[in-house]
Amino acid sequence: MTAEGSSRIRRSRPATLPVSVADAIERQIRDGAYKIGDKLPSLREMAELHKYAKNTVVTAFELLVSRGLIEPRRGAGYFVVEKPPSKAADDEAGSLGRAKDIVWLMREQLKTEPGALAIADGFPPVEWLSDVRLDKYHQKVVRTGLGSLFRYGSRFGYTPLREHLVRKLADFGIDAEPRQIVLTHGANEAMDIVIRYFVPPGGKVLVDDPGYYPLFGKLKMASAEVLGVPRLHDGPDLEVLEQLLITQRPRLFFTQSLAHNPTGSDLSAAKAFRVLQLAQKYDLLIVENDPLADFKPTSSPRLASLDQLERTIYIGSFSKSFSAALRVGFIACGADLASDLADLKALIHVSSSEYCERTVDVMLSEGHYQRHLTRLRSRLGEATEGARALFESVGANIFAKNAQSLYLWASMPGVDDSMALADALLPHNVRLAPGMIFSVDASTASPWSRYNVGAVMDPRFRKALQSVLMQLRSR
Repeated sequence: MTAEGSSRIRRSRPATLPVSVADAIERQIRDGAYKIGDKLPSLREMAELHKYAKNTVVTAFELLVSRGLIEPRRGAGYFVVEKPPSKAADDEAGSLGRAKDIVWLMREQLKTEPGALAIADGFPPVEWLSDVRLDKYHQKVVRTGLGSLFRYGSRFGYTPLREHLVRKLADFGIDAEPRQIVLTHGANEAMDIVIRYFVPPGGKVLVDDPGYYPLFGKLKMASAEVLGVPRLHDGPDLEVLEQLLITQRPRLFFTQSLAHNPTGSDLSAAKAFRVLQLAQKYDLLIVENDPLADFKPTSSPRLASLDQLERTIYIGSFSKSFSAALRVGFIACGADLASDLADLKALIHVSSSEYCERTVDVMLSEGHYQRHLTRLRSRLGEATEGARALFESVGANIFAKNAQSLYLWASMPGVDDSMALADALLPHNVRLAPGMIFSVDASTASPWSRYNVGAVMDPRFRKALQSVLMQLRSR
């Protein structure tokens, strides 16, 4: 995630200099000072005219390119290609317009730039998953049902995989039947289906804060009122949670119990019981998203295992442990609700991908799966330990010190706003995800950032971080 991308969503607080420059040029384009086809002053001219550093102007122009307002032409410079819509037109953009800043952030996260070090990547390093050779499963998938691969699948999803998931959930202490499981295009579609089913325009929904920002975008697109529950090192802030339940009467609470994104924290058993007591008392439905289940012990406390899908909807995925390209996730819930959600899924997408579902089923059927998980957990433990040692060596504050987690939520010494750290790391080709982008109120400065424990072990990060911290201390 680039610092420029995250800067775009904080309109109510002072922007960094490159963003201020980009915003000023955007206003000039909006007001007609630059028209479509006009050439902008060169980087050198802009830097000399306003006494900016050249890197500042380069970053500002890159941001304008990312916004789709200008384009570079080899050997000629930068030219205006689009005029921004007026405020009124933007308001008419509908539900997608309400989520546009988060869509921007997602586009930034999915970018792959040669040589760039994305230390906040949401996925394990590719080498951790490279032993999952997807190509070797193709023939087995085709042999399991060649005829059915040319038709739409069941609205619930591929039955043998749902039967496999029954056994997988049982390992977590969750009792379910195949008819209680709906397969989806990853966990994100699962969340989208639940939102479409439960959340009316103006509906009040609780989320972890900080939390999973694409979820915030989905809720904004649904015109929901998003209410943040502060995330502590052992789970949600129970006092705030109960106060919101009393005063706001929300219907849903989206939360991640384990390996929380972005803080890496785990829900304690004591808090899990208390959360379920509050859900019972105030008629709250809990949507528990567990995308990193394969990285945690099966005995870890999960709300769905304590509640047995009475007031919980459990969402899982194979994106982090197998491949994001497979796009296979699932919803586990009560049987009647599962049938309704399967109908809604059919209405939206007809069916999920049976080819991908058959691939995952074949992978789960082989003994290689358990060996793969053992290696994954071992690598994660080593990387977590190494990342902690690195951060402690520079005096960083780590939010939650669990046994192992793909994410560390940390603040650096002397850094009150992690946007400044993100800006300082950009010239080193290191991409940081500042804490503000994970907040329900993205205008609030945060000293925290999300770090991927696998990515931060790259020697380039240590070198860049030490250099930048020295620069920031000397200011």
